[in-house]
Amino acid sequence: MKPGYNRPRVLIAWSSGKDSAWTLQVLRQGGEIEVVGLLTTFNEAFDRVAMHAVRRGLVEAQARAADLPLINVPLPWPCSNAAYEEAMGRALAEARTQLKITHVAFGDLFLEDVRQYRESRMQGTGLTPLFPLWGRPTRILAHEMVSAGLRARITCVDPKRLSPSYAGRLFDGNLLDELPDEVDPCGERGEFHTFAYEGPMFAHSIPVSLGEVVTRDGFVFADLLPGTDSDGTSEL
Repeated sequence: MKPGYNRPRVLIAWSSGKDSAWTLQVLRQGGEIEVVGLLTTFNEAFDRVAMHAVRRGLVEAQARAADLPLINVPLPWPCSNAAYEEAMGRALAEARTQLKITHVAFGDLFLEDVRQYRESRMQGTGLTPLFPLWGRPTRILAHEMVSAGLRARITCVDPKRLSPSYAGRLFDGNLLDELPDEVDPCGERGEFHTFAYEGPMFAHSIPVSLGEVVTRDGFVFADLLPGTDSDGTSEL
């Protein structure tokens, strides 16, 4: 590193899933930036991660295992896009002041409209968006995650795109081999969402066990509970 060079200070948009976790891993491996925090939106009514439906306590455990502060962005339910943008704008402004962030990293893979939206929201904030995983072939990327020791469970399934039987399953090689061809291996089109509980980005695993599987608002959710299994691999 050049003398006098100040490393970019990066905040990761943290969904609690595998792509967020792998974004952290990639950024730390590069060594050219400093990850200084995780930013997560929580549904105020249920105190869970928006869409992934992961309990706040498990996300806090992830942050401890990653040795990073967690910035909580509370969202009303239901939440309009205007309310979402206001809450995110306020949180990013505070993070810029308190954590001196210069960049925000996202785990997006290939959806151009999502990337364009994020870039448009960053304009005028003084913050630069980063997309460390962008354009990686998702089948190769998914196997790379699993091979490196990332462990995750599926917490949400869109039954219009994937069988509800996948809710609660481990994100592993067997699952990747069994996914229908029309389903993206990383679930980038919203087919499924995950919770990462172990991997090289964490100092230790986050024990979880599988709770109730329910259908709500057109999606199938697998509730994950703080567990006692050190490897998080309790069977369904």
